[in-house]
Amino acid sequence: MIVIDTDVLIEIFDKKSEKGEEVLKKVVESGEGIGITAVNLHEILYGLQKYAKPVKEVLQLPVLSYTKEDASLAAELELEAEDRGAPIRRTDAMIAAIAINNGARLYTLDLKHFKPLEPMGLKLFK
Repeated sequence: MIVIDTDVLIEIFDKKSEKGEEVLKKVVESGEGIGITAVNLHEILYGLQKYAKPVKEVLQLPVLSYTKEDASLAAELELEAEDRGAPIRRTDAMIAAIAINNGARLYTLDLKHFKPLEPMGLKLFK
């Protein structure tokens, strides 16, 4: 399974984005199942609603919940990143934990935020 990060969703839903067409094609050609996390759903809905964009399409995507196991792992990831001197955003730790605990790869365009989590078990879709 591929978990699609918010930045990739933004590109896909931007009808004028050439990058969006490329990333969508890459996901479709992988043949893998896709989904988003509850955290990504919050982020994308906030932006879509704020800028009066339609939300119907995003609500059709499978959504992985945020569980207490994810919360525990996210806290560990965030603390370990801080200890390594590369602090990460709390929401990024939450998204990474959901992907890891579901055996999924994360598709993000924001490698700066997520690459430091690879040694901690995060697999990225490239």
